[in-house]
Amino acid sequence: MEINKKISELLYVIKKKNPLVHHITNYVTANDCANITLALGASPVMADDINEVNDIVSLASSLVINMGTLNSSRAEAMIVAGKRANKLNIPVILDPVGAGASTYRTEAAKRIISEIKLAVLRGNLSEIRTLYGINTQTRGVDSSENVLLKREELIKEKQMAKDFANKLKAVIVITGAVDIITDGKTLYYVMNGHEIMSKVTGTGCMCSSLIGSYLGASQNYLIAALAGVVSMGIAGESAYELLDKKQEGTGSLKVRIIDAIYNLSEDVILKRCKVCED
Repeated sequence: MEINKKISELLYVIKKKNPLVHHITNYVTANDCANITLALGASPVMADDINEVNDIVSLASSLVINMGTLNSSRAEAMIVAGKRANKLNIPVILDPVGAGASTYRTEAAKRIISEIKLAVLRGNLSEIRTLYGINTQTRGVDSSENVLLKREELIKEKQMAKDFANKLKAVIVITGAVDIITDGKTLYYVMNGHEIMSKVTGTGCMCSSLIGSYLGASQNYLIAALAGVVSMGIAGESAYELLDKKQEGTGSLKVRIIDAIYNLSEDVILKRCKVCED
């Protein structure tokens, strides 16, 4: 399939280019995000002080904004860094963790979207629905929705994702049982991954870091977002397959996910990529 080839080729580019990915991310998963960025072939820098984000983002190939552990000073740093990235044409991805869980968090995400031109917005169904304007319920960083399992729901979420992408002029990524990636015109479904990934803190954050890494190596934001989602899904599948089911669990799974990203190859993507275009 042609799209599988494009993703595999981008993996080669990222390993050759080794883009610097500036993260303003949450302290719960910062180490995981840094390690998975390195495993893919990019270089992470984790800097969130408002006094240095201008300088750091100026050196970067992409900016990852993750709202997992939000506070007022970090929120301001996100705005400053995002505006600087926009000025330098550096792509920005926003992971609006927990949007809908509190008024403060939701309003902070909406402010970022209104003041910063995003390349990619990645979230679970509840987060994206909230920011689109649909009333929903979010428990902390977890979606309360039965995400994207029924065909009729897929149709609704597909249209919402396309509308939102056209409104923001950005790529929308909804991750769940079936992932949706769209730029408003072209839409892909990704069926890679395993349900156990939802039991590990940070798989969504790591996925955003992978997307940010691919963004730093490509001007095609749709393919970069698709590559990040596919890579994370393949890694989750591979990690689960290698678990000793009698002795190992979610702790070992997280380590194996990072190992799988480190060992990801063009051949693996070509063989395992489960993508279909709508």
